[in-house]
Amino acid sequence: MANIKSAKKRILVNKTKYERNKAVKSEVKTAIKRVEEAVANKNADEAKVAFTAASKLIDSACSKGVYHKNNAARKVSRLAKLVNTIA
Repeated sequence: MANIKSAKKRILVNKTKYERNKAVKSEVKTAIKRVEEAVANKNADEAKVAFTAASKLIDSACSKGVYHKNNAARKVSRLAKLVNTIA
């Protein structure tokens, strides 16, 4: 356990950031699963709506620093490619 005040604060801040990042990543994963499920059911309209929502969440996570910009771009690109297979 840290003894220095700044180190104690750093531990708390890191824990807070970790929990926020974990929640955001979980939300993104759920959105991606919704898109994949819609594509598996061959429901084009639902897939497009889910893709739009997932894309916004991924971009939001990228701007918050949860995902690197290339990682976010790759996720969106893969989803777009998947949605376009049934369109």
